[in-house]
Amino acid sequence: MSAHIKMDDLLQLVVDEGASDLHLTVGSPPVLRINGSMHALESEPLVPEDTERLMREITDDEHFQRMEEVGGADFGFGFRDLARFRVSVFRQKRHYGIVMRQIPSKLMSLEDIGLPPQIKDLLFRPRGLILVTGPTGSGKTTTLASMIDIINNERDAHIVTVEDPVEYYHDHHKSLVTQREVGVDVKSFSLALRAALRQDPDVVLVGEMRDLETMAAAITAAETGHLVFATLHTTGAARTVDRIVDAFPTDQQEQVRVQMSATLVAVISQVLLPRADRPGRVAAFEIMIATDSIRSLIREGKTYRITSDIQTGGRMGMVTLDANLMLLYRQGAISLEDAIRVADSPASLIEKIEEGK
Repeated sequence: MSAHIKMDDLLQLVVDEGASDLHLTVGSPPVLRINGSMHALESEPLVPEDTERLMREITDDEHFQRMEEVGGADFGFGFRDLARFRVSVFRQKRHYGIVMRQIPSKLMSLEDIGLPPQIKDLLFRPRGLILVTGPTGSGKTTTLASMIDIINNERDAHIVTVEDPVEYYHDHHKSLVTQREVGVDVKSFSLALRAALRQDPDVVLVGEMRDLETMAAAITAAETGHLVFATLHTTGAARTVDRIVDAFPTDQQEQVRVQMSATLVAVISQVLLPRADRPGRVAAFEIMIATDSIRSLIREGKTYRITSDIQTGGRMGMVTLDANLMLLYRQGAISLEDAIRVADSPASLIEKIEEGK
């Protein structure tokens, strides 16, 4: 049967089943990830000719060339009017492999995502740095796209996004949206960011702060009167601030702490967990909103004390990851095992749950 599998049919199945990812690899049937679990299709294992043929159905010459040169390529792919995918094609064991992540077409509201209403106020700030952090596949892109969508619909602004690849397409609503793809429209994040500042933006989205140049450019953009959104693969506000400061040479770290204390607006860290009450997944958050007290902790290099400020900042919309996990567990949305697995302090989470019984 494998010789007749067509990419169109597979993508239709992904859409019909509401799968988040499609994995195509030699020696295994096609595999769908649905609500976090892997489901192999009941068909013959794919052979090298299958993955090469399927890969060529969606990969243009430029991305094929890139894969041959560096071993892999990432790009966006539209399937009819039904869905968009983030595609990763790569070589493994001398064969081709493909992973396609479905990008949800409907953007969620902040409430749907599970963020407190206070977060919306931050989107109307004239300048500053808002970071959304968490491991790969934790929904950072979706959260950012939803925030950009609110600005696009409610603010009169020029929004410039720099992404690799562009995942959500934003139409112009009340704002004007310019979306640039790294590797297609511009060479790198840092180059695009520097260019963006010459394009009269009000809001800048940097898909990922991968290197020192990009971090420095993002901080400068936030200082010079722009609202900047970016992602990092860190967990928690304290670790995020430390990671940025530590990326700079020692003799610059003091200055970066001062810049971060002045520009940081919020750090939203998230993890995605399988729901215990119904099919699907739910995000758990740590939310830090920069207060005067937190700003001085950043300036003085006392980031280890940020968590206790978050614990007392509830009315501002702040929450620690463990408190959010506790709430989700009490609501029956997640299992105890999952809550403990991702908790910052599993022992004290278990203790609090025991106390509450």
